[in-house]
Amino acid sequence: MVTRILLLFLLSAPVFGAEVAGVKIDEQIRVAEAPLVLKGAGLRKRFFVQVYAMGLYVADRKADPVTQGGAKRVAIHMLRDVGADQFSAALVDGMRPNHDEATMKFLEPRIAQLSAILAEMKVAKEGMAIMLDWLPGSGTQVTIDGRPAGKPIQGEDFYRGLLRIWLGEKPVQDDLKKALLGL
Repeated sequence: MVTRILLLFLLSAPVFGAEVAGVKIDEQIRVAEAPLVLKGAGLRKRFFVQVYAMGLYVADRKADPVTQGGAKRVAIHMLRDVGADQFSAALVDGMRPNHDEATMKFLEPRIAQLSAILAEMKVAKEGMAIMLDWLPGSGTQVTIDGRPAGKPIQGEDFYRGLLRIWLGEKPVQDDLKKALLGL
């Protein structure tokens, strides 16, 4: 009887794939009814300050996360308060080195849409969960603390551009790229 109760408890407990700076990151999730697995998780630091813990979820752990099809998620867990303008600017600054000028110009209206969505939150507060989901057929959906924010941003090219912030040839942080790739 005790063994059965213990087994039921273990099976019902959430399975954590990683813990980053005290944030537990699930091994498996569902996005748009698609099962996703944790590719990797890491810590974004800026000048020795912990900014956010993040996890990258994909359908196929072995495939290239930028080019593989299907739903995806970048899960960002804020470890400190950051103004929405500063947070948005940091994302754009991370995109710029990984794209040529023409591509950045082409992405500009969608970057503005993302910036407007983030501006509505005023501050990315410590403890806040910001999800950037790729939903095939819909676009990039921003979710803040479990609530969809704004309309989906069209174009898989835009989502791939976001992923290159952390996974591109010139990532914002080399050790974070390795961690997100599970290396």
